[in-house]
Amino acid sequence: MPELSPFSIRNRLLAALSAGDFALIRPHLEPILLNQSDVIIQAHAPIEHVYFLEAGVTSVVTRTERGRRIEIGLVGRDGFAGVPVLLGADRTPHETFMQIGGAALRIEADAFRHALEQSPSLQKLLLRFVQVFHLQTAQTAACNGSHPVVRRLARWLLMCRDRLDGDELPLTHEFIAVMLGVRRPGVTEALQMLETAQAIRAERRNIVVLDRRKLEETAGDGYGGPEAEYERLIGPLR
Repeated sequence: MPELSPFSIRNRLLAALSAGDFALIRPHLEPILLNQSDVIIQAHAPIEHVYFLEAGVTSVVTRTERGRRIEIGLVGRDGFAGVPVLLGADRTPHETFMQIGGAALRIEADAFRHALEQSPSLQKLLLRFVQVFHLQTAQTAACNGSHPVVRRLARWLLMCRDRLDGDELPLTHEFIAVMLGVRRPGVTEALQMLETAQAIRAERRNIVVLDRRKLEETAGDGYGGPEAEYERLIGPLR
């Protein structure tokens, strides 16, 4: 892929790699388009590829005994999907699918492992992302246990917006309810509250962010911690 260089990619981690580390994995990166709802890592199945997102957002979800899916983390161009491979595992009980369709550069898991063995500096940078992702999942658990739905929704919309270029988020009420682990009427009420505050505009299968500052005020201390850690360890998130 002669056109692929650290200056042409949009993934924050790949862009932060040293020239040597990028050259190490560059021959193995394969561009791929991904649609909304595409499953890129299946639960309890061997992980075949690691994905560095260029556009779009993935959700990492767990399933309850009754089959409900609840989001425990999300990743966009800030990181990569396939963290268990970095940590020495070949599979995970969690599923990763495209929350918002986009594109990625993927690498076969074996080639990824080989690159890690050759470069401690590559491991170090990617482990910094794992640290941030762990903080994000911990914050999600704390918010789910202590914050009202409207605050959780504001945080989640901010996290999605951080990983996209525009203010439009192609999401439905049903989808948001699944991700937040709440019933649809609760999501509808929370969206109406944010609309009344003129923070967003909810359209059919689409949400438009109108005022980021108002979303941050609503999210309160639920948003900002993992984001600050990302900037400290890796660089600007947006």
